[in-house]
Amino acid sequence: MAKHIKKKKKIDCGKCVVQAKCCRMGTWVDLDEAKKILKLGIKGGDFFHLEKDDDYPSGYRVGTSVEDEQCSFLTRGGLCSIHKIDYGLKPNHCKEFPYESGKLSPIARYLCESAKT
Repeated sequence: MAKHIKKKKKIDCGKCVVQAKCCRMGTWVDLDEAKKILKLGIKGGDFFHLEKDDDYPSGYRVGTSVEDEQCSFLTRGGLCSIHKIDYGLKPNHCKEFPYESGKLSPIARYLCESAKT
């Protein structure tokens, strides 16, 4: 009896016509990462909601948005201001999205047009 194996869809963010939509809620960043990003001096970019979280290397995380608003590092043109200056400092969550730990993120269907199809 043949089993039907569902192929996992590979999402190519470069082909997305609404690339900034995935940035509309911001992300969580390790506090030490945030300190490095702040040293870049990006105008308008800031962090909010310092929280204790042992899943992060420093033991703390901070958000890039307030009340699920768009990421404070998102430019008017829909680009990541961190990415434009130093891709190495772009939060890992942002680099990996719409994936988390190699699997499609549970929130991808809300923020990623390509994941909806």
